Amino acid sequence: MASKRIDTASTLIKASPSKIYDAFTKPDAIETWLPPEGMTGHMLTFDFRVGGMYRMRLSYRGQEHMPGKTSKDSDEVEVRFLKLIRDKRIEQSVSFNTESTEFLGEMSITWVFENSEQGTNVTVRCEGVPEGIRPEDHEKGLKSTLENLARFAEANQ
Repeated sequence: MASKRIDTASTLIKASPSKIYDAFTKPDAIETWLPPEGMTGHMLTFDFRVGGMYRMRLSYRGQEHMPGKTSKDSDEVEVRFLKLIRDKRIEQSVSFNTESTEFLGEMSITWVFENSEQGTNVTVRCEGVPEGIRPEDHEKGLKSTLENLARFAEANQ
């Protein structure tokens, strides 16, 4: 049975919706901002278009971490692009390369970019979060990723 859990996070980024959207269009950009604190990213394949996808290996740094979903020290994710609305919204389907049943299944992730006078309000909504991802870990990871995205987009104005 698929998980019904929904996790969300949002932040204000002092950059245009266009700059934030562009951060999703290049593999080296995603490697820079997507991995949460304590992880590094390596893009394995990348095809940015509706129906396209990317595969990324997220590796844990240091010794203090939970076991990875794919191996002891890494998570591999496959992300499919379901809907792309330039400067407004990105809808993705995410699955982990894992043999652990608590991480199996597809999670939907929607990124929404709303223009404001101060910049862009960015909201990430994860639906069908696998049971193996602890809510407190996911909250911390989403917050860290949004902070990374803000630093990246604000530096690339």
